[in-house]
Amino acid sequence: MAASFLSRGVGLFRLSRKTTALLSGSRCFSQTEPEPLTVKQQQDGIRRIILNNPRKRNALSLSMLESLRENIVTDLNSDDLRVIIISARGPVFSSGHDLKELTSAQGRDYHTKVFHTCAETKELQTLHNLLKLLVQDLTTRVKKVMTLIQDVPVPVIAMVNGVATAAGCQLVASCDVAVVTEKSTFATPGVNVGLFCSTPAVAIGRAVPRKVAMEMLFTGTPISAHDALLHGLVSKVVPEERLEEETLSIAKRVCQASRPVVALGKATFQRQMAQGRDAAYATASKVMVDNLALTDGQEGIRAFIEKRKPVWSHKVEKAHD
Repeated sequence: MAASFLSRGVGLFRLSRKTTALLSGSRCFSQTEPEPLTVKQQQDGIRRIILNNPRKRNALSLSMLESLRENIVTDLNSDDLRVIIISARGPVFSSGHDLKELTSAQGRDYHTKVFHTCAETKELQTLHNLLKLLVQDLTTRVKKVMTLIQDVPVPVIAMVNGVATAAGCQLVASCDVAVVTEKSTFATPGVNVGLFCSTPAVAIGRAVPRKVAMEMLFTGTPISAHDALLHGLVSKVVPEERLEEETLSIAKRVCQASRPVVALGKATFQRQMAQGRDAAYATASKVMVDNLALTDGQEGIRAFIEKRKPVWSHKVEKAHD
């Protein structure tokens, strides 16, 4: 069952990549700039995606969002991909949406497209089986950037060295892990320009205590990296000179684990966090059994008993029914 979920899931992402290439392939380069809006690099299982429009404060324009999405879904089903790191060039990680795209001149339909590209999901159905539910989620959801980050089968790490505001702060909150420098700051200043940060509030409100989120949203006042750590918005605060080292250290640790085990674990964590306590335990208990049925699940237990390092297959294969 776990094998079916994971293999079908990555297949759906393959289809997603083909369809989005038509939309985003031509948008990866700005019409006014020779440099790509995002840069994708991959080595030793670690994919690095760099927001590459510092002149415009790495604003999450429609083109930037589509380019970022394409970089995430490309070859997502490859066994060589174990973790994604999102970072940025320049002193601003991301200033959020490009306000020039949000004027009346663009019109309601264009505004809708911008926010749907940033984050859109359909209402979930009640299903009796977790893995079947997750597969159906993949087929019914429109995979957009913020929800995509949480739904892809590999961990996504934000590496932040600077300012993250509005949808840029939302991007950090949406990532599974966030490593930031001491000089980084986070804010939702939309209220000060007449546009309340309602979509950023979805991710931020699930990362920090409610009253902290409300103060950020009502005032637009930035919080420091250390306050962001205190409230749970980020995972770790490090000196600027250690940002790369600390982020890569986490990524390399992820690469040492079994890919299907990590994928199943991430999907299950996201599912149970949206459930009540009893339902969450029922979900997690069922998946623990499914995890044990994986070849890599049994290999890890044997390796522990035999006092050796596990040799992962990184394949979605079952050791038993």
